[in-house]
Amino acid sequence: MSLFLLYQYIVAAILLIIMINFIINNFLFKNTVRHRLPDSFLKKNPLISVLIPARNEQDNIRRCINSLLKQDYSNLEILVLDDNSIDRTAEIVGKIAEKDDRVKLYHGKPLARGWLGKSYACQQLSEYANGDYLAFIDADTLHFPTSIASSVACLLKYRVDALSIFAKQIMVTIHERMMVPFGNFMIMGFMPLSLIRKTRNPLFSTAIGQFILFKKDVYKAIGGHESVKGEILEDVIISKQVKRCGFRFMIFDGRSNVYCRMYHNFKEVVHGYSKVIFSAFDYSIPMFSIALIVITAIYLMPFVMLPLAILFDWSLVMTNIIILQTIFVMVTKIILAIRFKMKAVDVLLHPLSVMYLLSMAVNSAFQFRFNIGIYWKGRTYNVSNDGEEEELQMLKDNFK
Repeated sequence: MSLFLLYQYIVAAILLIIMINFIINNFLFKNTVRHRLPDSFLKKNPLISVLIPARNEQDNIRRCINSLLKQDYSNLEILVLDDNSIDRTAEIVGKIAEKDDRVKLYHGKPLARGWLGKSYACQQLSEYANGDYLAFIDADTLHFPTSIASSVACLLKYRVDALSIFAKQIMVTIHERMMVPFGNFMIMGFMPLSLIRKTRNPLFSTAIGQFILFKKDVYKAIGGHESVKGEILEDVIISKQVKRCGFRFMIFDGRSNVYCRMYHNFKEVVHGYSKVIFSAFDYSIPMFSIALIVITAIYLMPFVMLPLAILFDWSLVMTNIIILQTIFVMVTKIILAIRFKMKAVDVLLHPLSVMYLLSMAVNSAFQFRFNIGIYWKGRTYNVSNDGEEEELQMLKDNFK
């Protein structure tokens, strides 16, 4: 057997395992919408603190707060921290707070040395919170009336100490559609969801910062956001911190309860993914390089080699194996598209989406390697210098 044929068998085996894990995870990724709070909880009616860090969110914050004010669980406090915004964020929140005393506006302190912006804002919010449960919510999310209650119901039913809700991602432009689904695609394919809740190994843990819920005493026990103050991927790292401290964590599908549109154009997509991809590999060039090689081999090369195999009349065995590889990938993508209601054409554009991912990954590493820094919401973070932040003088349209 030639080495090239052996390579094809290995790629096919890897893709088969990923596809099987993806199918299993499709059943384990529970939808929050089906869960209701028990009567015993409703009788006690504990306070839930909804905490929203907001920096330059004038286009999103009103919609987010209004959706939270319509929750079917009434005992809420909605605390918003204006993180030194240069737009109308504070003004908008202030006007809402004047009309509804459940909403409170706080003004964030200047960013402290050694902290990244979102973690610092979340930590400040936690110090103002009075609730027994802390729900950290991104300002660009939109909530259906049951989103808070159902998330707490999931926490109680599955006996976990913290959880993260994955929102339905609204994607409009081709750039969003090519990149945003990779979050769910990678988690569903590579992460055994059964081990997130059942084991306390931090390796099997992940989260998304759009919606993370903690029991308050657990949040304090793990050190709060101070324990991840210099981390770009503070959401993922804090989920690992929960398990590292001996508590239980789980992720849930919130597509029926929470919507979010993370990015609106190519520029925002580049900034967003350049911020997180390289940090996901702990800024390790060897780990990063291996990951890119593997992604290219299993998710891109089958679509490159299949036409070559047909055009140059490769052996029947070789061609059939490559066909199997593409089938395994496409079955996975089809299940993803059905589950998360993606456009059918985006399944066919899978090779293009992989090229998007690879280019964003390279750009992320490039920014770190040449000390360009990570730009996000008007701040540039020098991640090679313990997360120290440098303020740049930029035009207002750069803060959108």
